[in-house]
Amino acid sequence: MAEGGTTLEYTPTWVVAVVCSVIVFISLAAERMLHFFGKYLKKKNQKPLFKALQKIKEELMLLGFISLLLTVFRDSIAKICISKDLADRGLPCQENKELITAHFQTLFSFFFHHGIGRRLLAEDSDTAAYCTALGKAPLLSTTALHHLHIFIFVLAVAHVTFCALTILFGSTKIHQWKSWEDHAKDMEYDPEGGIGKTKITQVQEHDFIRNRFLGIGKNSELQAWVYSFCKQFYGSVTESDYITLRLGFIMTHCRGNPKFNFHNYMMRALEADFKKVVGISWYLWAFVTIFLLLNFVGWHTYFWIAFIPFILLLAVGTKLEHIITQLAQEVAERHIAVEGELVVQPSDNHFWFNSPRLVLRLIHIILFQNSFEMAFFAWIWVQYGFNSCMMGQVRFIIPRLVIGVFVQFVCSYSTLPLYAFVTQMGSSYTEAIFEEHIREGLVGWARKAKKNNKGNAFKRSANGFGQVGRKEESPLVLEMAMVDEKESAVWDDRTIEIESKL
Repeated sequence: MAEGGTTLEYTPTWVVAVVCSVIVFISLAAERMLHFFGKYLKKKNQKPLFKALQKIKEELMLLGFISLLLTVFRDSIAKICISKDLADRGLPCQENKELITAHFQTLFSFFFHHGIGRRLLAEDSDTAAYCTALGKAPLLSTTALHHLHIFIFVLAVAHVTFCALTILFGSTKIHQWKSWEDHAKDMEYDPEGGIGKTKITQVQEHDFIRNRFLGIGKNSELQAWVYSFCKQFYGSVTESDYITLRLGFIMTHCRGNPKFNFHNYMMRALEADFKKVVGISWYLWAFVTIFLLLNFVGWHTYFWIAFIPFILLLAVGTKLEHIITQLAQEVAERHIAVEGELVVQPSDNHFWFNSPRLVLRLIHIILFQNSFEMAFFAWIWVQYGFNSCMMGQVRFIIPRLVIGVFVQFVCSYSTLPLYAFVTQMGSSYTEAIFEEHIREGLVGWARKAKKNNKGNAFKRSANGFGQVGRKEESPLVLEMAMVDEKESAVWDDRTIEIESKL
């Protein structure tokens, strides 16, 4: 027998076999489920979602590595001793440690018949005795390490779950715009000049301008921001908004294809962005570390931090709505009447720091911080109980939950669809503008063209060396060679441009 519990030397073999079998079965079942889900996505040609699934696997691998480190170095960390004065600084709670230990022992005895609870408490007493003998306190107890281990797992699962729900509900909202796309494609197009070139459109009478343009001047600008703030909560995108901005995108980026399926392009772009949103970047882990550092007793950090995703969400939604208003204002200020349909001009200048992609990063932060807040609440409730000092008072708990639900709902049904729609009004487009099979074909063609151009250049160089000492070529031959070089350079530039897009 060993201190803190029974070792494998004195554990029945059938117990070891049963426990290992259960763990292996659950692990293989989860792995097979992800594998078959990936095959299903490939079969349905959902490559962006398949890449997102691969990203989730990467996060699970990172989570497993963190778990391995915490398990392997648990005893070593627990035996790192610090001074007692330093150990008493920055505590999240000032409650009696015996009460916390009693709750922990009661919770685990319910599930494991006192086994794990007694073992962890015994290990804590061993490490505490080790540091006490030195007149110091342990850096982090075995129990605290175990709790931290569980919290990291809960956080990762909550983030992936909330992101998936957000994308699912947001996609459902965007699918409702499909009828607007069909209506726009059924309209009569003139390939030379766009939609309805022969008719005259009075700008002020257009539905898009009537709904979005609020006049000129400082008061109108303030009204536009207030209107944009309120608009994100009801009817954030109307049919006139969709048809007008869709036409602006087509006339800017694919003028030769007036019946371009803008709705499908939007959905492909959103699926591609899901891969980036579902991951946990280094700066998000830094946020978790900073929060754990500042969670002092009496600061109520867990309460104030709930306002970060709330404020960011309102700011992003207001900005996206205001971009639509700006596009309307630009047209209304320049024209009284236009020939054909009203066309807006997409530009990066409407976005913060001229970067539409910045909006995606902000949404990523919003989703992670909201997931963190909800995961932290659930972890505290299960681990320490509702009356724990880390949970806080009811007057702080209720607002946190309300804000969390509000952020999740608005981000799913308003902000994310707005992002998918409005960020297409930048100066450039994404690779999702091409269908998957077209993208693969273009990439293959571009690489083959680049390889052939390099081969032709090598042959021309070899021929040049072989002609040393011969008579000078005629002007016509030299001119043809120069043209060939120029064409090669043009193809190289086109190849580079296509590869950069794809």
